[in-house]
Amino acid sequence: MPYSGRTVCEEGKMAGTGSQAASWNGRAGCGEGGARANPLPASRRAAPQRRGEIFVLDTFRRAAQPSIFPWRSLTGWAGLMLCAVAAVGAAVWLLSGRPWDRSLARLVDAGVIRIGYANEAPYAFLRPDGEVSGHGPELARRIVEHLGIERVEWRVTDFSALIAELEDGHIDVIAAGMFITQERARRVQFSEPIFRVEQALLVAKGNPKGLHSYADALTRPDVKLAVLSGAVEAELLQRLGVPDAQRVLLPDVATGRAAVETGLADGLALTSPTIEWMVRHDYTGKTARAAPFRQTILGQESGHGYGAFAFRKEDRALLEAWNAAQGELLYGRDFQMLIEEFGFTRNELPGPVRTREILSR
Repeated sequence: MPYSGRTVCEEGKMAGTGSQAASWNGRAGCGEGGARANPLPASRRAAPQRRGEIFVLDTFRRAAQPSIFPWRSLTGWAGLMLCAVAAVGAAVWLLSGRPWDRSLARLVDAGVIRIGYANEAPYAFLRPDGEVSGHGPELARRIVEHLGIERVEWRVTDFSALIAELEDGHIDVIAAGMFITQERARRVQFSEPIFRVEQALLVAKGNPKGLHSYADALTRPDVKLAVLSGAVEAELLQRLGVPDAQRVLLPDVATGRAAVETGLADGLALTSPTIEWMVRHDYTGKTARAAPFRQTILGQESGHGYGAFAFRKEDRALLEAWNAAQGELLYGRDFQMLIEEFGFTRNELPGPVRTREILSR
């Protein structure tokens, strides 16, 4: 219905009923018995407006309308300005994607952060003195201090259960040498990468089956490869097309080494730093590293794996602060000297690649 051309007084009179409408119109300058005619000539009157525009136009007209009470027009404009500021603030709040995100503030206030890990040296492990150590925990410990959180509460579990523990709220961060993959990124958000490593294979001494690549299992039905449940190597062998009957899922490295030693498996698929750690600490037993070893490449992916910390999807404030601190500490000389003990060198640094690039491959 087109705008009627009535004055503000007339629109108010139509909106009200009985004495309430008469009273309002009286204050606006209209007579008790009827409406005031539009004093403007037709050439200066506003063009007809659609019904949806009437409220907005009338609001501005009322705010600007001269009054014998000067504060009334000022209050109107002030109200409009406050509404505009509130609308902009609400839009920013909603578009930010993390309204009232206290994921970092909550931990600082509590003075404790719960970090989950799985026993796989050199990424994370328990020292003989009972202290949690490894590449991930040592970096995490320094980041936590940087963020102003007083202490860390360490939670150990099977590697395959870590993401579920995070989702269920039992831990706040995963520090277990977890590789960045698209499948995992559907459930968690990753920090920027903290290392880049190559594939490796642990075999019986002398390498009796002559294994030099994960792909060897595709042409050798008699070959069985052990992998840690939930590890990236398990996913890689599956994508490579290695049959289920040739894949042996095991909970940890110690069980995997025993499987190779007893002949239950012909090889244990691990990363290069893990096997290097075993060699350095005389933990290989009756096994050895397969050498030379060819990297398995699928599609546009390289043979390298990138690891990171993992967080709940909604904890954006914690992730952003963590990434900022991580960027300052990861390439520091002190941390680099420390992780040499774990078999990591500058060659294992992730370089300039970002997590979003890894996930887009």
